[in-house]
Amino acid sequence: MANIGVPGLILILLLALIVFGPAKLPQLGRAVGQTLREFKNSTKGAVDEVTEEFMLEEEPSPVKKNLK
Repeated sequence: MANIGVPGLILILLLALIVFGPAKLPQLGRAVGQTLREFKNSTKGAVDEVTEEFMLEEEPSPVKKNLK
């Protein structure tokens, strides 16, 4: 899958044009773009939450500072 290349990409686009038709391709592209955008935003939110929790665990607590 990593080495599709230009000829393979052209073949895939031609098959999509035949299967979906020229009227549906813009709608299909828009739907795919929205799906990818939502996926990116949700994963970014999850990564931000995990990073924030990790940073909170890394901060020394005031009780530990006073004991040393």
